[in-house]
Amino acid sequence: MPPRRTFGNTWWGRAWVEALEHRASLDPNRLPRGRTYARKDTVSGLSIGAGEVTARVRGSLPQPYRVKIRMREFTPQAWETLLDVAGRRLGHTAALLDGELPEELAAQSREAGADLLPGPGDLRPRCSCPDPANPCKHVAAVYYLVADEVDADPFVLFKLRGRPRDEVLADLRARRAPSARAGSGSVRPPDPGLTPRRAYSRRVTAPPALPPVPAEPGPPAVLDLDPPPSTGWTTGALGTLAADAASLARELLAGTGAVDLTFEEDLARRAARPAARPAADVPALASAAGVSVSDLAAWAHAWREAGRPGLSALRDTWTPAAAALAAARADLAEAGQPDPVKTWRNRVTQGSLQLRYGRDHRWYRFLRTGPSWSLDGPPAARPLDLAYPPGEPE
Repeated sequence: MPPRRTFGNTWWGRAWVEALEHRASLDPNRLPRGRTYARKDTVSGLSIGAGEVTARVRGSLPQPYRVKIRMREFTPQAWETLLDVAGRRLGHTAALLDGELPEELAAQSREAGADLLPGPGDLRPRCSCPDPANPCKHVAAVYYLVADEVDADPFVLFKLRGRPRDEVLADLRARRAPSARAGSGSVRPPDPGLTPRRAYSRRVTAPPALPPVPAEPGPPAVLDLDPPPSTGWTTGALGTLAADAASLARELLAGTGAVDLTFEEDLARRAARPAARPAADVPALASAAGVSVSDLAAWAHAWREAGRPGLSALRDTWTPAAAALAAARADLAEAGQPDPVKTWRNRVTQGSLQLRYGRDHRWYRFLRTGPSWSLDGPPAARPLDLAYPPGEPE
């Protein structure tokens, strides 16, 4: 079996493919079908002009579909930026004259605001097929075939931005000419770089202060397209996850969040957040996670009362030193209740009141409702602070 054909054999060809797959905001579920079409040689008549790609792609009908892709062309100011970046280094110009695109030049031009590779909104495809997706598989096939053209000639990227190879090289030669360098200064001279001595002698300045953490996370972005039905996702579900991720990111910035949550901890955190997931969604969340609704409701309540340590006090049993439990037994015995005081592992129980010693060396008060125990408020350093009978004010 012959090896499967790949697209992007030079770094600039691979960069085109990676930009399509990761940066251009295309439907990722459509691109693999386009690769399959491209490998089957269904594309013919591929033509690349200034800011435009046209081709014909065979589909399910006898007549090939017509594909036209417009790529956003650079403004005169963007071209000036790109050529200025390319002209500063003799090595950049020499590589381009030799038919190669320096990776450093592509990175520097992107940082300067003149990115040769496609980004969000740069590609505007049209296809005569009835599929409304962006991209349809016919357009996606043409995208991958363009990678072959970029491999063969990186100046295809310049042409797609509006200028052909000859025009770009003529401009670069003019910028390198002695008369241009000795002129009025309209063309910037090549950047000589920075010597090690100058670099080490520079005064280190403090970085700028970070902006304050926002009081509330912002709303998630509105999706341009609904998720494909085959994924099982909905726009509302993705919006909920995005809102939750933004809320967790704000907590991390504020120093109140955690990044090493277990599956159960993150599930409790999500169920406990009424703004991001209303209580009515807890059954659906429990079903998706494979836990009972009653368990998840108890986890969420413990998380609201005391966060991660509260959930641990609800779910974990362990054996602390005997001395740690002696004070709790004495405090409950002195409360004057008729029920006996019982001890098991990290739990000291008297009737419908139970004190649990957490792994954080704090005490947690639980009350029994039927067969279940529920966390009753934040923890305390001493069991005495929590040893009052149920229903009695603290």
